Amino acid sequence: MNTAQFVTALTELHFPNVFNPYSQTCPSHDVSDAPAIRRRNLEIVLDAAIANDVDSIWVGRDLGYRGGRRTGLALTDEAHLSSHGAIFGCQAPLRATWGPAVSERTATVIWDTLTAVRRPVFLWNVFPLHPHEAGDPLSNRCHTRAERQACREIMEWLLTMLSPRRVVAIGRDAQAALSEMNIPSTGVRHPSYGGQIEFISGIADLYNLPRMKEREGQLTMSFEASS
Repeated sequence: MNTAQFVTALTELHFPNVFNPYSQTCPSHDVSDAPAIRRRNLEIVLDAAIANDVDSIWVGRDLGYRGGRRTGLALTDEAHLSSHGAIFGCQAPLRATWGPAVSERTATVIWDTLTAVRRPVFLWNVFPLHPHEAGDPLSNRCHTRAERQACREIMEWLLTMLSPRRVVAIGRDAQAALSEMNIPSTGVRHPSYGGQIEFISGIADLYNLPRMKEREGQLTMSFEASS
């Protein structure tokens, strides 16, 4: 399976109360060719990741309605689409929605931290689509075990193709899901719900970065990362 076939396999996934950004169009926010844009975004980033020898893969739980549902890229909101080009030297992914760009708190913390890590890191989710509550497409819910198992082959292919030096599970849900799939990972605290300090500290420890500093009331990390 090549990257185009991988994206096609994602496109063919369908579950109740799940939005597939690679095949479906959100009537509230998407432009007419949004699924095609998101498919192309993923292909560009994935091809670049394979070509650039990925250091790590950071794995979250599932796509959120303010982030990956709109961009087609895990743990990435519209405010950070162009950041992929800086990591992998690829064409910047395009927006698939109209109106003002939407940011997501989790994505902001993730990408601020990636700036300090300065290594090629690929972002993914155990469940690569957006699960939502019934009747409320712009909400988030945790995917089910059956939904996750239906995507297991996709996760395994991704790890085979990227051959990351380490797998980092972002949050306990992601780490438990990876463990269930017999995929070893190192867990860090999810940055949401007050977990920002522990997330940044955990990443600093993993990548041997200088300790986190507090500057003007905000938590930051030095950009002088160790090799």
